[in-house]
Amino acid sequence: MPKIGDIQLPDFPLLLAPMEDVSDPPFRALCKEQGADVVYTEFISSEGLIRDAAKSVMKLDIYEKERPVGIQIFGANLDSMLRSVEIVEKSNPDIIDINFGCPVKKVVSKGAGAGILKDIDLMVKLTDAMVKHTNLPITVKTRLGWDADSIKIVEVAERLQDVGCAAIAIHGRTRVQMYKGDADWAPIAQVKNNQRMHIPVFGNGDVNTPEAAVKMRDEYGLDGAMIGRASIGYPWFFNEVKHFIETGEHKAPPTMQERVEAARRHLQMAIDWKGEKLGVFETRRHYTNYFKGIPDFKEYRMKMVTSDESPDVFATFDAVLDKFGDYQFS
Repeated sequence: MPKIGDIQLPDFPLLLAPMEDVSDPPFRALCKEQGADVVYTEFISSEGLIRDAAKSVMKLDIYEKERPVGIQIFGANLDSMLRSVEIVEKSNPDIIDINFGCPVKKVVSKGAGAGILKDIDLMVKLTDAMVKHTNLPITVKTRLGWDADSIKIVEVAERLQDVGCAAIAIHGRTRVQMYKGDADWAPIAQVKNNQRMHIPVFGNGDVNTPEAAVKMRDEYGLDGAMIGRASIGYPWFFNEVKHFIETGEHKAPPTMQERVEAARRHLQMAIDWKGEKLGVFETRRHYTNYFKGIPDFKEYRMKMVTSDESPDVFATFDAVLDKFGDYQFS
């Protein structure tokens, strides 16, 4: 069974991917309850941390019920990354993860995230320095390469391991692909099959069905799956994957009552953590998946994503339960 440093994980663990404005404490709590084995924070700017920027510092909030939990940081400046490690340590996470994979232009343009895939030596140098700067396990999330002509992930993963990286999660696309096309897991399997590799290798990208997770394990031999978009507004995905792995059968989908209750708790936790305005706004992205596939639902969805006051959203949840309480999800 895989280990990250001294953290023992179950056979084929499921990890919640770090996602901007998604992987916050309320959502992480729901995913943890539904079977996520490791959760990661939203990615946090090292420059924001050392400037004490409020939004960056707020993302350091972690809670005991989440463990094991990793805090993910990004940056391209060595001094800033080392100073941010010292700040992150005060939150007492179980893992510090480095983002070498975010494809967003505002991150890449600063040489951070996937931008660092153009400078593998710097990628290794940063990882080496951060490993030496903390006793916490340092892990890395990255992509196959910058583009199809520069995929050297087998060599990159080995070099990162050699400087002390404790685990690596690899998204099966290049930066140029962004999120288009299909994720290619074959190069990730090549990393895992490298005779010199001994740290856990987790796959990421297009793990959107229980069958996909099983395929990642059985056909590609990876140590675990990092799940991102499939979990947005659907924290039950983790338990559904585990149920399928254990039984070979699909778990019954959550009922309308369970969906409304989860959405209600999600919104309330978001308000408690972020405040009314931001809590209402940033929970909106989840509602489409919470209530996906229900016919004649547009009116209710529009109310959820356009209401600026939480009492209106909670009232919409009540109306949904009244009208669609007996709806059978398939």
